[in-house]
Amino acid sequence: MIPSHPNLRVRPATLTDLACLVSFNAALAWETEGRHLDTTTLQAGTQALFDDPQRGFYLVAERHVPTPTVVGQLMITYEWSDWRNGTFWWIQSVYVHPDWRRQHVFRQLYDHVFEMTQDKPHIAGIRLYVEQANKTAQLVYTHLGFTQAQYHIFEHDGMRPSRIL
Repeated sequence: MIPSHPNLRVRPATLTDLACLVSFNAALAWETEGRHLDTTTLQAGTQALFDDPQRGFYLVAERHVPTPTVVGQLMITYEWSDWRNGTFWWIQSVYVHPDWRRQHVFRQLYDHVFEMTQDKPHIAGIRLYVEQANKTAQLVYTHLGFTQAQYHIFEHDGMRPSRIL
């Protein structure tokens, strides 16, 4: 097991983290898809998890020395599986500040998620999706024990063009 970074702690995000989460999500959209997102929509969508915890939650990795600073995030959303009579936790919105990449920040976030599922028998598994071209992330996920599923993801992106700048 890779040791955790001594200056990081993982914790549930709070509303005081909202501006940071929105900023990280905007950076994520730009870095992975070249999209500029509408900030008002993004902020409302990020806050929606705090307003309705049945949708999911955010975790943040926070540097606590010398001052608390969020350096990474991930979001968990839920998918019910009738086949398994359980819930899959989907990891989404993974972002690590560029200054903190390759320092096992995602690993600490993931380990925290994994530990959270261990005493919950209704959790059927943990899933995530990754851009096909993001080979670095795919290697990280494989190293953590994820396997490529037999499914392809299809979508009908219902976003109106005015929502994407």
